[in-house]
Amino acid sequence: MRTGIHLAFAATLVVGLMAQQTAVTPDSGSPRFTPDNQLLTPPDYREWIYLSSGLGMTYGPIGKENPDSNPMFDNVFVTPVAYRAFLQTGKWPEKTMFILEARSSVSHGSINNGGHYQTDRMGFEAEVKDTSRFPGNGWAFFALENSKSAKMIPRTASCYSCHSKNGAVDNTFVQFYPTLLPVAKAKGTLAPSFEH
Repeated sequence: MRTGIHLAFAATLVVGLMAQQTAVTPDSGSPRFTPDNQLLTPPDYREWIYLSSGLGMTYGPIGKENPDSNPMFDNVFVTPVAYRAFLQTGKWPEKTMFILEARSSVSHGSINNGGHYQTDRMGFEAEVKDTSRFPGNGWAFFALENSKSAKMIPRTASCYSCHSKNGAVDNTFVQFYPTLLPVAKAKGTLAPSFEH
């Protein structure tokens, strides 16, 4: 009888430890880097929190549009831990990571006769907050493309000044995230230019 109880207890303990290890083992979404400071591409980013999609958005001057061209979709994902922290505080915590996935679009295919739907991935970038690793405001950008890791985009790139100048909250374009903009307003974390 005692042996059966001990075996049952041991089995319960093993199952509990395995469950605990399973909860910790998957990628938590924290950015991981190679020894030479390249960002490792997160394999599970499509399981993160989806924030929004833009269609045909551009931040630079608009040229003459080609009426026959299909606009690109921009899909934005953020790690679940960072998302939950933002809901509580209206700020992005250390180790926040965003993925921007650009996909081409088409209008006609299968049963679709109007509008646009997404197809192939055309661009793939990350934005990471890590003040211990990136001096200044702590944010860095990476062009992941289809590689397993990527070097930081140089600070001279326009994405740094554009985000710094136009980000509604802490270097990020919360103004384009309809579920988070009200949170930032309620928490009082919008940049002064967005408060009114």
